[in-house]
Amino acid sequence: MTVGPASSGRVAQVDAAVTHGPVGDGATPDPPPGEGRAARLDIRLLLPAMVAWAAVAAALAAPAGVIWCVGATTGALGAWLTLRPPGRLGGHAATPALALLATALCLVATAAHISVRDAGLVPRLAAQRATGTVEGTVTADPRMVTRTGVMHTTLVVVRLQVDDVVGRGEHSGAASPVLVFGDESWARLRWHERVRVSGRFDVAEPGDDVVAVFNPGGAPRSLAGPGVVADAAERVRSGLRRAVSGLPVDARGLLPGLVIGDTSRTPADLTEAMQATGMTHLSAVSGSNVAVVLAAAMGLCRVAGIRRRWRPWVAALCLAAFVVLARPEPSVLRAAVMGGVGLLGLSTSRRKAGLPALAAAVVVLLCLDPWLSRSFGFALSTLATLGLLLFAAPWGRRIAAVLPPRLRGFGTALAIPVAAQLMCGPVVVLLQGSVSVVGVAANLAAAPLVGPATVLGVACALMALVSHPLAVGLAWLAGLPTIGIAEVGRVAAQVPMGQLPWPDGAPGAVLLAVVSLLVLLMAPWLATTVRRRPVLLLGIALLVAAAAAPTTSWSWPPLAWQVVACDVGQGDGLVLSTGPGHAVVVDTGPDPVPMDACLSRLHVTVVDAVVLTHFHADHVDGLAGVLHGRTVRQVLTSPVRDPPEGAAQVDRQAAAAGVPVQPLYAGDDLRFGSLRAHVVWPDRVIREGSVPNNASIVMVVQDAGLRVLMLGDVETPAAHQVLLALRRGEEDRPFDVLKVAHHGSSLQDPQLVAATGAAIGLISVGAGNDYGHPTSRTLKLLRDNGIRALRTDLLGDVAVGRTPEGRVLVSTRGP
Repeated sequence: MTVGPASSGRVAQVDAAVTHGPVGDGATPDPPPGEGRAARLDIRLLLPAMVAWAAVAAALAAPAGVIWCVGATTGALGAWLTLRPPGRLGGHAATPALALLATALCLVATAAHISVRDAGLVPRLAAQRATGTVEGTVTADPRMVTRTGVMHTTLVVVRLQVDDVVGRGEHSGAASPVLVFGDESWARLRWHERVRVSGRFDVAEPGDDVVAVFNPGGAPRSLAGPGVVADAAERVRSGLRRAVSGLPVDARGLLPGLVIGDTSRTPADLTEAMQATGMTHLSAVSGSNVAVVLAAAMGLCRVAGIRRRWRPWVAALCLAAFVVLARPEPSVLRAAVMGGVGLLGLSTSRRKAGLPALAAAVVVLLCLDPWLSRSFGFALSTLATLGLLLFAAPWGRRIAAVLPPRLRGFGTALAIPVAAQLMCGPVVVLLQGSVSVVGVAANLAAAPLVGPATVLGVACALMALVSHPLAVGLAWLAGLPTIGIAEVGRVAAQVPMGQLPWPDGAPGAVLLAVVSLLVLLMAPWLATTVRRRPVLLLGIALLVAAAAAPTTSWSWPPLAWQVVACDVGQGDGLVLSTGPGHAVVVDTGPDPVPMDACLSRLHVTVVDAVVLTHFHADHVDGLAGVLHGRTVRQVLTSPVRDPPEGAAQVDRQAAAAGVPVQPLYAGDDLRFGSLRAHVVWPDRVIREGSVPNNASIVMVVQDAGLRVLMLGDVETPAAHQVLLALRRGEEDRPFDVLKVAHHGSSLQDPQLVAATGAAIGLISVGAGNDYGHPTSRTLKLLRDNGIRALRTDLLGDVAVGRTPEGRVLVSTRGP
């Protein structure tokens, strides 16, 4: 799968227009004329737009000729339905006819796009994996990919619009987007700079938004600068980055994302936290930011006395400037359009126009960029805006009716995140495999901070052109609400049971959609019944609590789990799945009872091997719990039998159960079904520090694409030797999961932690332990390297798995 700006590994952003703050003057807002019933909203254009969307998504992998034919046929059918005399269908033919015409328009536009971009030499050279020389324009800021494993390879990803190509003795013009994977010399390129470079072509995925992948043979040669407009935009962007450079790390990364769409400095763990809490639309340019900017522009127009008829033109000018500043990439254009539609829908006098405008926006965007039809970001943006248009006003009035008089103006602001969460939930399940319980509350808490942060951030960027000291002052003012947004995300992400495990994939999305629909249908009946019988509210609350409390029990283990860190107290107890009912256990914790319970919850009946990384009690005393009631085939141990009493205890228990014991050495390989494990350490005794800890077995585990580095309790000296061993073994690919050494003690090797490139760090640790594990130093080390720390003392059992599409999913059971 090729990697582009729209598929950066992060969860896609929700670009709904959100107003952040009170609406009205504090009185309960009355429904405007014609807005009393949801039934009066004009939904006639939505179905044609949705049909056209589905058709384009299905057509992208087809040849242009096929799409031309289907588009022409569909258009002819639509024209026939439109022009035929009224018959038995009467007025009912209007919607099918409009659906056919909208589909035909989008398909013809798609065919035209594909025909233009596939013309020329690029597709042929890619199919032949040939070398060539290209000239083109940089269409997105270079993006550095830094987490590439132990060898610290750094790649720079650049999107290039190729307009001239030479290869295999031929020369032609082109209009083909390609994805370049270059070295660090490509990081210096500027948006809209024109370059020439030679290299090798490779094929892209069918239906992808680039024609080919290009591997350059060296640094690019600049042919022309970005131009006046791009240079001006870059001066503003650079001024903002300089102004925020002295802010705390979260504000320094998040504020440029809010204002100019630059997420390159956002800490990876903050991105993870905001993804887990449904706040990703606040970590970069989204429809909500666009709505804030437009609302601020309209406010300034009123203050300046600009006549009403000129205000739309001022808004359009501000929107165009904002798009250029944030880069006119598909995600920004999508945000701009959806932000404008959402603001239109929230306008009292134009609310009826919201749904037709949304439908028109979908069709226009698909005509401009058909590949948006397969973008999760586009789906989330559209659904969030649809939820806002359908539910924000009526729900806002109902919420306002039960609020104190002085707070009734907040009704719509409170309704917006609920509506967006409801509509986007099924798509989010496709991405995350879980349902956020805290998402609505987190967005409500952050909502009042978004407007000030965005407006002050834009002011800071503009002031940077005039005065750097004044820009720094504005940056600190904007940084305060930005820090608040980040703290909301971090705190919400740590809430126990904040994410409910949910079936992933299409079945999970359909299930959540059905549940959401049932809630919508039953809500009026429940509201009426509760008003008549208030005691029923208590019963419903108890029922919901009873259903929610055991959720992790009946949904545990999660589907397709591959590794589980068991909550065994202050010790290690990890389980690697080797098939239904089968597993490898790595360490057994300090107590047999929780270890036995964890394996029972995972339905493990056969243990292919117990790997005891070393003989300390917090790793071996739970062995009896593994042996109890299960078939255990072998026990594998560290070759260093220290402490001797621990080793002797393991020998006695294994002998009593008739299980063989043998040591593991560096270089040994284990295989159980699809699971592979390579022993990296120990290959000698290290006397510095704790001998047993530094003699821990360290393994590289691989299973169905998931890569795990298990470090036992190694301390700094041994950890550094592990790093050298990994490099000697050419383990230059990143790990998905790092089992953090020694329960998160301070004796980590920063180079090893940084080299793993892991996204997840499992910390098996007991609540309230006397050792201070995990230490703040280790947590900061993980955070600085973009590793999300998952602790068993806070989250209980932690399961990790990797989907066939390459997404790493995390589920927690709760402490």
